[in-house]
Amino acid sequence: MDPTKTRTPFSPRLRRVIVVTTLGSFLALLDGTIVNVALDSLSAELDAPLGTVQWLVTGYLLAMAAVLPISHWLATRYGPARVYTTAMAAFALSSLACGLAGSAGQLIAFRVVQGAAAAVAGPVGQVIVVRAAGVRLMARVMSVTAIPTIMAPVLGPTVGGLLLQHAGWRWIFLVNVPVGALAVLLARLLLPRDEPQRPGRLDVTGLATLALGCVALTYGLAGIGGDGGPGTGPALGWTAAGAVLLGCFVRHALRAPAPLVDLRLFARGGYVAASLINFLVGALVFGAVILMPLYFQVVRGQDAVATGLLLVPQGLGIAVAFRYAALMTDRAGGGRTALAGVLIGLVGTLPFVFIGAHTPYGWLCAAMVVRGIGIGATMVPAIAVAYRAIPPDRVGDATVQLNVLQRIGGSVSTALFAVVLQRGLDGAATPSAMAGGFGSAFCWVAAISVLAAPPALYLARAERRGPAGPPAEPARAPAAPPPAEPAPPTGAPPTGTPPAGPR
Repeated sequence: MDPTKTRTPFSPRLRRVIVVTTLGSFLALLDGTIVNVALDSLSAELDAPLGTVQWLVTGYLLAMAAVLPISHWLATRYGPARVYTTAMAAFALSSLACGLAGSAGQLIAFRVVQGAAAAVAGPVGQVIVVRAAGVRLMARVMSVTAIPTIMAPVLGPTVGGLLLQHAGWRWIFLVNVPVGALAVLLARLLLPRDEPQRPGRLDVTGLATLALGCVALTYGLAGIGGDGGPGTGPALGWTAAGAVLLGCFVRHALRAPAPLVDLRLFARGGYVAASLINFLVGALVFGAVILMPLYFQVVRGQDAVATGLLLVPQGLGIAVAFRYAALMTDRAGGGRTALAGVLIGLVGTLPFVFIGAHTPYGWLCAAMVVRGIGIGATMVPAIAVAYRAIPPDRVGDATVQLNVLQRIGGSVSTALFAVVLQRGLDGAATPSAMAGGFGSAFCWVAAISVLAAPPALYLARAERRGPAGPPAEPARAPAAPPPAEPAPPTGAPPTGTPPAGPR
C-alpha cells in the first residue's frame, strides 16, 4: 500500500488548531457578505446616499488590500499565535464599535479597522494550520478549512437578513462580538506558541505608497463615475494622485532590495495573464454582489430575509464549481477551464443587463446559479496557473499579490458600480425606471466579464503550444509556509496539484 494514501487520523492537537482558526476564518468571511443586504436600510437610517454607504464595502476591501502584504512580517516578528489572537480581538472590538456607531462616517471608519483585522487573521490562521498539519495531512486539512469559504456566501446574506429584520442593523455587527470573544479565548488556550523571529525591515515606503495610492485612485474613479459635473475636477485630481503614488510604488518595488511586494514576478507572461484574471474576478465578485440585493429590495420590494434567500443560488453555483473546477483544471488545463468559466459567467450576467421590474424570480435564480458556476470555474484555474507559472520559492510573494489584486479589483468596482447605480436611480420614480438603472450598472459588470476573456484565451493558447517546463509536482507544504489570505467570500483556493501551464 502506498503510504501517502494511508488515512492518518487527525491528532487532538491538530483538531484544536483547525477548530480555532476555522472559527475565525468563518467569522471574517461571513462578515464580508452579511452587510450587503443591509446597504439599503443603512442608507435610509443613517441618512446617507448610496455612494457614501457603499464605502462600508469598499473601505473594508481597501483595508484588506493595504494590510495583507504585512501579515507575513507581523507573524514572523511577533509569532503567528500571538498575531492571530490580537487580530481576532481587534476584529471583535471593531465590530462592537460598528454596532455602537452614531453616523455613517464613524461606521465606515470602524469598518476599515474590521477589514484590517480580517486581513491579518485569515492568512496568519492559515500559517498556523499549515505548520500543524505538515505535508502528509495537507490536502485533507485544506479540504476541511475550505468549508467556511463555501458556506459563508450561502449563509451570510440570509443571516444578515434575519438580523436586520428582527434585531436591527446594529446586530449585524454586534453578533460578531461574542463569537469573536470565544475565538480569542480558544486561541489563547489552544493554539501552539511559536517563538518570534527577527524578520527583515518592514518596507514602510512601499506600504505607504501602495495603500495611499489605492485609496486615492478608488476615490477618484468613484467620483468620475458618479458626477459628470463640478465634482469631476477634484475626482480627476484624486485619480491622478493615486496613479502617481502607485507609479512611485512600482518604481520603489523594482529598486528596493527587499520590497513589500516583488513585482519582478510580472516578467512571466502566464503569471501576468492569471493575475489580470484574478483582478477582474475580484471586481466581478465584490462589485456585483452589492447590486443584486439592492435590486431585490429597491425594485422588487423584498425584505432583508427574502433578499438573503434569493442570493443563495449564486453561492450554491460557486460551491458546485469549486467541487469540479480543480478536476477540470487537471484534465483540460487551467487556461481552457478559465476561458470556459469566463464565458459561463458572462452568460449568467447578461440576463441582469436586461432586467426589468417584473423579471421572473425563477429566471433570475437560474442566472445566478450559472453566474456562480462561471465565477468558481474562473477563479480556481486562474490561481492554479498563477502558482504554476512561478518557482516554488516565490509562492509567498504570489499569494500576497493575488489576494491584493482581488481586493483592489473589488474595491474599485464596488465604488464604481455604486455611483453608476446612484446616477441611474436619480429621478427614477417607477419600478421600471429603477430597473433600468440597475440594468445600466450591470452593463459594467458584463463589460468586465468580457475583459477577462483575452487573458484566459492567452493562457489557453499557451497551453495548446505546450508547457514551457516539466510537469507539475504534487503540491508540498513549504518549510516556512507563507500566509495565504482566504479567498473572497465567493471564492476559495484550488486544492490538489496545479495544472501545467505557461511560464
